[in-house]
Amino acid sequence: MEVRQLPSTQALEAKLSRMSYPAAKDHEAMLRTVGKLTITDVAKISFFFCFVWFLANLSYQEALSNTQVAIVNILSSTSGLFTLILAAIFPSNSSDRFTLSKLLAVSLSMGGVALVSFSSMDNPDENGVAGSLWSLAGAVLYAVYIVMIKRRVDREDKLDIPMFFGFVGLFNLLLLWPGFLLLHYTGFEAFELPSQLVWTYILINGLIGTVLSEFLWLWGCFLTSSLIGTLALSLTIPLSIMADIFMQKARFSWLFFAGAVPVFLSFFIATILCHYNNWDPVLVGLRRVYVFVCRKHRSQRLPEDGEQCESLIPLHPVCPKEASFCS
Repeated sequence: MEVRQLPSTQALEAKLSRMSYPAAKDHEAMLRTVGKLTITDVAKISFFFCFVWFLANLSYQEALSNTQVAIVNILSSTSGLFTLILAAIFPSNSSDRFTLSKLLAVSLSMGGVALVSFSSMDNPDENGVAGSLWSLAGAVLYAVYIVMIKRRVDREDKLDIPMFFGFVGLFNLLLLWPGFLLLHYTGFEAFELPSQLVWTYILINGLIGTVLSEFLWLWGCFLTSSLIGTLALSLTIPLSIMADIFMQKARFSWLFFAGAVPVFLSFFIATILCHYNNWDPVLVGLRRVYVFVCRKHRSQRLPEDGEQCESLIPLHPVCPKEASFCS
């Protein structure tokens, strides 16, 4: 007689399904352990995404060194469009479905970023082709990074995010350090030890600008969706300029205020659309307009031609005899 044992993960889920709601809430900690990635699994995921993460940041920094910040911001905002397309092709949940309303939200964000960037552009006539290509490459890599990690890890409780970024930093340190020697001896960039002040800036930027911001951003993407996380990055552009307005008393043209509104509006629109997964108000509106136009077109009568207007039975007498007979 063969005896089979139910796997521990399925046994725990079966046990929790038979419990009442209060009892299941008491075992919520046990439920979180179901499907949680091991250290080996986290290391494997980090090994793949460390290269994507490094190339995305490298592309953005190279773009900043080759062209203006305004142009980099405009082209980097296309990451929302790439995220929308890739998430529809490789969905991780139902909120990644492609809709016209989400496309409208992404378009609003891109248009708002363009207006905000133009308001702070020094010389709109100068733009580097190399910097533009680096910006587009960074936008694509950021979209690939967030969509693929969401597809690989569908819930935030399955991945230990601090451990994930720890492995990413470790693999970058162990695998990419020969790049310093390669850049130095090829003459592309000279290698030199930074000063004490630069070390301080690197430490502060690494802790706040990289570790903390990346942790909160990835956690927010897991809690919401990849599209919302990508559009949230565009909020840093008007917020940073607003900080300059209040702290440094800087002045900007009306383009900044005209562009900041759609950037914030697109973020809230995407949040509402991802909350209601199957709701596409733009598509519903287009269908109603189409039905209204079709009904109005059908209600209009075609003009009658002369042959149809002729009466087959004459209404008046056609000859004098008939007229006298009728009288």
